Amino acid sequence: MSILIPDPAFVPQVLTSRHNLCAFRPLSPEEAVEEEFILHSIAWPETPSVTLNFSLKNTTDPSCSKFTILPKVGGGQWSIGDQLEVRIIMKDYYCHPKTSGGDALLARLRNEALDAGVSGQVVDHLNGSYTAVFPLVWEGRADVQVTLIHPSEAITVLRRLNNESLDRVFFRSVFRSGSVTETSMCNVCLRPTNMPVCNYTDIRTGEPWFCLKPKSLSCNARIIHSMGGYLPALKPLEDKLFSKVNMKVPILASGSSYITVLPNTKGFTKVKFRPSGFYYKGVWKSLGGTQVYQFDTQSIIQCLSGKVVHFYGDSTIRQWFEYLNKALPDLKEFNLHTPERSSPYVSLDYKNNILLTYHCHGLPIRIRPIPISQLRYIANELDNIHGGSNTVIAFTVWAHFGNFPMEFYIRRLLSIRSAVLRLLARAPDTLVVIRTGNLKSYDVNGAINNGDWYALQRDRALREVFKGMNVDLVDAWEMTLAHRLQHNLHPAPPIIKNMINVLLSYICPKHK
Repeated sequence: MSILIPDPAFVPQVLTSRHNLCAFRPLSPEEAVEEEFILHSIAWPETPSVTLNFSLKNTTDPSCSKFTILPKVGGGQWSIGDQLEVRIIMKDYYCHPKTSGGDALLARLRNEALDAGVSGQVVDHLNGSYTAVFPLVWEGRADVQVTLIHPSEAITVLRRLNNESLDRVFFRSVFRSGSVTETSMCNVCLRPTNMPVCNYTDIRTGEPWFCLKPKSLSCNARIIHSMGGYLPALKPLEDKLFSKVNMKVPILASGSSYITVLPNTKGFTKVKFRPSGFYYKGVWKSLGGTQVYQFDTQSIIQCLSGKVVHFYGDSTIRQWFEYLNKALPDLKEFNLHTPERSSPYVSLDYKNNILLTYHCHGLPIRIRPIPISQLRYIANELDNIHGGSNTVIAFTVWAHFGNFPMEFYIRRLLSIRSAVLRLLARAPDTLVVIRTGNLKSYDVNGAINNGDWYALQRDRALREVFKGMNVDLVDAWEMTLAHRLQHNLHPAPPIIKNMINVLLSYICPKHK
């Protein structure tokens, strides 16, 4: 395989251990140490092996598994400020207890009458038992809900796919010169081939990208990027681990599934887990962070007046741009002749001096055909921003990285973090807000390419990379987990409204 470089560019290291051609952005010695630390801090427990002739009967069965509400430590009745613990025992299809950990579980408390919800933290004891921990934050009934995202055996498969089938999501590029047009396959990783390969590694960030060279055109003739499709990746029988009987299925209670919470009379208990917030009457309230205010149209205008807000990322942050476009009557979108659900977008409220922009993040991205000139890495975009007290940066990067190794994702985050640090060094008053990933609904194809387990692992890595920095988080993970509405890649309008209120509360923390 010969590699052609269309323009002078940084040539990344080529890793042959996973693929014939697969490159990650090189790291400095300090970054290499940090990457190892992050990988260790988010490491998932060991999971059972899955052989070619494995039996589904020996895997985790949510219908046999049960949870039990543990008595309050010290006895007595539950009150606001206490911590609730729930023991979860996982079993196989013979209803025998599992003896190893690694199941992916979600837990939350809900009160539908109050439209209240809060997420819980699940602790894996590595022996088939788990503990879910919740803070009690409202008075009245609190229903425990536990969900199996994936059995531990499915996690084994998901891990294998990200080591062996990195190109199971593939992309295409259109090359054109005069009347000649050709299409070629592209990716971070390309399978072994005798064809020459065009190297589009970004000269500034070192982010890798490769395309098979078209037969008659040069590498410089590339003009359009688009989603290509999906390649089969599962081995025989493995699809049985991703079905409606064992994927995103509730775990039922052994005994009562709810408690009654009384008003606080003795102060707050020291809790093991404090989520970023909770819902009460459908409104997101912060727990220990910036107070979340409620914004109507007029107060949004007052908050954003004189501001430039740049959104970067994928369609899940484009929702914020679209929400504000609809909410502000004088905000007018420029017709840039951008295809629907693509990029870029620009809107201006001339009267109130408000400018909003949205730009998708760089490769990889599953998107409708888009000009190559519009594919820009977030780090490069941030380096081109002057910044200041009237500038807001909001970005997300998660939904298009599930099918790649964690190292690839961490290195993208480290590159963006470096650009954020440079921006804050030259313009400390710039506000930087990061939207985390969120839960979603999906089928088998969605599960093996960017399911909730992949999103959870990347969410944990993102928090670790940006921990301690002068940036703010909109916790989309907890805001979708704690809400009553069905999980969706693009959360429903009530959730987006709450996210916007959190964003605006960061921009205008003294709003009344």
